[in-house]
Amino acid sequence: MAKRDGFVAAVVLIGLVAAAYFVREKEEVVSGFAQAIDGDSLRLDGRDVRLSGIDAPELRQSCESREGREYPCGDVARRALRDMLAGRIPTCRLSGRDRYGRSLASCEAGGADVGAALVRRGHAVAYRRYEREEAAARREALALWAGTFERPSEWRKARGQEAR
Repeated sequence: MAKRDGFVAAVVLIGLVAAAYFVREKEEVVSGFAQAIDGDSLRLDGRDVRLSGIDAPELRQSCESREGREYPCGDVARRALRDMLAGRIPTCRLSGRDRYGRSLASCEAGGADVGAALVRRGHAVAYRRYEREEAAARREALALWAGTFERPSEWRKARGQEAR
């Protein structure tokens, strides 16, 4: 009898684990006024949202122009995001959280995918998405690609700033 009870318990446990694996969290969609925090993060509906699929220069990061002059590319990236949000009500599809607790999202504003546009315009690099947009920005030598820069992840690592 004990063997049978153990077997039934194991089957029930396996069923619960399988159900939990296949039940997905309902995707949350938020929309409203948003502010650019930096080049790849915004504040929307009272929460910090990290744009998934991109990595923009950090606010204090500088890059080098084609002419060899240093410029504040992190601030330029934030201004590019701010300009994309200006006068628009973005809609973001939240898809979980990053390791720092920020909501991850794909956002649209004015009918455009915000992450794709930032990468395509050269203000951010692709991170597991938007490779075609990055290739086009490189080819056209736009923004970051017009000079030299350290990838944001490398810039953070060199300064001991894994967390932002």
